Amino acid sequence: MVEKDYMLYGTKILNLKTQEIGLLICFWENKYADKTVDFATCVDKNGKRYNIELDNIRGFKDDFEK
Repeated sequence: MVEKDYMLYGTKILNLKTQEIGLLICFWENKYADKTVDFATCVDKNGKRYNIELDNIRGFKDDFEK
């Protein structure tokens, strides 16, 4: 069973592959035969849920937030 971490739930992220803003739901480790890769489960602006490698997202902050 995969252990998911919800500590950063709701954090705004920038998907570096699509350059779109989304929200982080959780992150987890995907264990392959020869290595472990960190993944995140996110939701895009249309509400579609997707999994992406953690290296392909960054935290995002609006200029209007104070």
